[in-house]
Amino acid sequence: MDALILSCGTGGGHNSAGKAVLDELNKRGHNAVMINPYSLCKLKVESKINNTYISVAKSMPKFFGFIYKIADIYRRLPVKSPVYYLNRLMTDTMQEYLDNNHVDIIITPHLFPAEIITGMKKKDLSVPLTMFIATDYTCIPFTEETECDRYIIPSEDLLKEYVKKGIPREHIYTLGIPCHTDFSSDIPKQTAKKELNLETGKKYILISGGSMGAGNVRLAVKTLYKYYYNNSNIHFIVICGNNEKLYSFLNMHYKDKVYALKYTEDMAKYMKACDIFISKPGGLSSTEALVSGIPLIHISPIPGCETANMNYFNEHHLSLPVKNIRKELVYATRTLLSDNTYKEIKSININATKDICDMCERLIQQKNA
Repeated sequence: MDALILSCGTGGGHNSAGKAVLDELNKRGHNAVMINPYSLCKLKVESKINNTYISVAKSMPKFFGFIYKIADIYRRLPVKSPVYYLNRLMTDTMQEYLDNNHVDIIITPHLFPAEIITGMKKKDLSVPLTMFIATDYTCIPFTEETECDRYIIPSEDLLKEYVKKGIPREHIYTLGIPCHTDFSSDIPKQTAKKELNLETGKKYILISGGSMGAGNVRLAVKTLYKYYYNNSNIHFIVICGNNEKLYSFLNMHYKDKVYALKYTEDMAKYMKACDIFISKPGGLSSTEALVSGIPLIHISPIPGCETANMNYFNEHHLSLPVKNIRKELVYATRTLLSDNTYKEIKSININATKDICDMCERLIQQKNA
């Protein structure tokens, strides 16, 4: 099977989901590649799109939420969105790639490539089998204007929402969000600690603002540091992503109790080693936490799909939501350090990556037959 995975750098979750499928397909002996479709464009718009999105989401979350609300209103109109028409400009570029590269199936964990695919179909261009993978616990705006052969959604609980928004029921499969198989490994906590050079006798609280280093991580660290300062048994590991200011700030003021990282390839291992995970409610990172079995606290959602993620996890008792960091975060950490209730995985398919790849194989076998 020749599989093409199309993703974008507007948040690390999309790429992580794509990478999980990529690695599993290649492990099975298939030829899978992952690209950002905008990297094919002669105008070099890839970095502009990524940087603009990240800058708005990180620096102006309320404005980002306003845009999301406008998009949610716009989707009710009987016309295609501006997102669709902008991505339609990429159809000829994408067709040129497909003309020069054999592809049996296109898999996209991001809306934008799904819009490109839809534009190609509207132009009657030749398109292989297509699969859209949702990475949030809601049907994000404009998903309904795409035309893919399969839609993979996180949970059966979201089925009615997707159908209501206009996705054909027969095209929807509730297989879950794909995570790298490292997150579902059975590595013991003490083993993970030793491999990461962490002290086996101490407890660690893992904090992350995603690939953007977004969310009020600085306030979270300040609040917890003050409370646990005299507790030598509690330490913090903070993933700063591409937020250089946050990384420098933590190393300057909290180095005695906080281990700050810009980025790590060992996120799965850190989740196995730590006792609590505190994060903004990204769909992929939240799913990784559940698959890993680490208790989860949600803080500082970027308004829009992350608000929906936070609500979904709260309603299904999959996380503890903290809306006021100063007043609620310490209590939430104390609760989870003494209660393992939230370690139980409910309504989440921990084998989503394998199931999605199984479906890809079946689709190609049926096509070839």
